[in-house]
Formats: sequence, C-alpha cells, structure tokens
Amino acid sequence: MSMCGGPTGPSNQPVTNKSGRTVQCVKLQKELPGLDAAPWPGEIGQRVYENVSAQAWKLWEDRQKMILNEYRLMPWQKEGQELIRKHMEDFFFGEGSALPPDFVPPQAK
Repeated sequence: MSMCGGPTGPSNQPVTNKSGRTVQCVKLQKELPGLDAAPWPGEIGQRVYENVSAQAWKLWEDRQKMILNEYRLMPWQKEGQELIRKHMEDFFFGEGSALPPDFVPPQAK
C-alpha cells in the first residue's frame, strides 16, 4: 500500500482487495471486500481479518494517524502499539462501534 501520490479517486469509491474475498463488515454492517491478510499480529489481527472490510480498515487508518499524532506516539514503541491495539479493538468491536445505517463518509476535499 503506497502512501505516495495521495489517494486515487474519490474517497467514496468502494475499496477492493486482490483476493476477492468478502466479509460481513462489523463496522459498516454490510458484505464488502475484506483485507488480503491479517493487518495486525495475534488474535486481534485475526478478528479484524475475519470481520472488517478493506473500506472500514481505511477509516481506521485515518483514525490511527490521529491517535498517533494526538498522543505523540511512535508506532514502533511498545506503549504506542499497545494503545493503538486498544483503540483498534474499540473502533471495530467496542460498544457503539457500528456506524449508524444512514452514515455517509465525509467527502474528500
């Protein structure tokens, strides 16, 4: 996943994967393309792989950047990883983690 050159196309385009597998996304509450591999080590990574769409993972990546900046964390430090893991679990599986059915993602400026 290259970060160079910015996102391609509008952000409301469905995010796809290479494998063609789909998941019932816990975040977006619908059947969508899943991730091609577990994005995180251990049990949480496996849960995300099985229950989170590539599109929802993209939403999480934006949130994660915000968290790293807010707490001035370095992703390679153990405490940074632990905090991110906790936030990730909340984001996808915590109480109120599912987006309301009428949620419309903000349009890219």
